[in-house]
Amino acid sequence: MNRTRNIICALMLAAFSSGSGFAGESAAPAGVTPPKVLKPQTVCPVMGKPIDSASYTDIQGQRVYFCCDGCAKKLLADPDKYFKQAATDGVLFQNIQKTCPVSGETLEDKTVFSDYEGRRVYFCCKKCQGKFADNAQEYLKKLDVPATSEKPAALDPGEDDQSRHDHH
Repeated sequence: MNRTRNIICALMLAAFSSGSGFAGESAAPAGVTPPKVLKPQTVCPVMGKPIDSASYTDIQGQRVYFCCDGCAKKLLADPDKYFKQAATDGVLFQNIQKTCPVSGETLEDKTVFSDYEGRRVYFCCKKCQGKFADNAQEYLKKLDVPATSEKPAALDPGEDDQSRHDHH
């Protein structure tokens, strides 16, 4: 009697365990990881100091804030380095996209997106999202936005105004 009860309990436990495994699989397809919780940018990606909201660069659809205007030059020299570090740190830069990088269509709503190496990139549809994944670097270049008149003129590439703090 005791042996029969143990077998029944073992079978019920096995059925419950396999059933909950299937439930977990249906929630997320194989190979898909849940989205990482991202936090807004609060420190300069170059110096690690608090950001100054008046000091920023718009690049690849993202607005990246700095502690001073001198840091922009370093980010522009190697943006992938700083975007990848932001992704590792779980930092989400402010997205300023107005158009889909694949189709060029105006973004009506921002519901379809991918987080790509420190950048949140929005798309007009899932089809464009898939095309982006095949050639991300090409499409990222299309997101570069010229500086607006709202921001003071950027430093000339030859200038190096880093007088506000020590840049090494």
